Amino acid sequence: MTTEDKGDAPAGSQTLERGLAVLVELSRHPDGLTVAQVAAACGLHRSITTRLLVSLERTGFAARDQAGLYRVGSLVTEISQRTRPQLREIAEPVLRRLALTVDATASLVEVRGEYAVTTLVAEPPTNGPRFSYRLGNRDPLDQGAGGLAALASGPPRPGDPDRVAATRERGHIVTHAELNPGAYGIAAPLPGWDVRAAINIVTNRKDVLEAARVPLLEAVREIGAQRRTDG
Repeated sequence: MTTEDKGDAPAGSQTLERGLAVLVELSRHPDGLTVAQVAAACGLHRSITTRLLVSLERTGFAARDQAGLYRVGSLVTEISQRTRPQLREIAEPVLRRLALTVDATASLVEVRGEYAVTTLVAEPPTNGPRFSYRLGNRDPLDQGAGGLAALASGPPRPGDPDRVAATRERGHIVTHAELNPGAYGIAAPLPGWDVRAAINIVTNRKDVLEAARVPLLEAVREIGAQRRTDG
């Protein structure tokens, strides 16, 4: 008679199971939890919980903010995105058309830790002076249209800048000279994804800015429609 015939459970890793339980608990609380709160929710000793959270943070499965609160880390998002419609793949052709339509640089901005990171860039084919963003560009989340709109793509969180709620309500935000002298920015949130993200347009021409709002919002709707269809 085999072990399975006897009904015996196979051996496993208690540490792994505890770590997964902690990760699941963090996923239930997007506003973050303290070590004590995680320990109480999971029924673990505080010292054990601390070690698990440190390991999860070190490997990217958890993130700790300046207030000492733990949340699900960016690696979890990256893994989950591999089994769901890919935001960047869907957004890339939309951004190219948007840049051509408005004759300005369009980019995809994602929240990564404490920064707004540019993960896609589309440049218009025309020549002439313009503001551009390079891939991997990192800006503060509380300045510039892209970061504020990306924050607004998710539910409210403690510590969000005041303008995030207004951006969420209006569906877009306009800024001027916050990150670069003379630059106008207009951005719109992309809700519904596993990462906080936004489409951002930057230009040195006010007339381009004024004409960009409708195409920008149409691009957001197109990306959202593809997410629902593919999902």
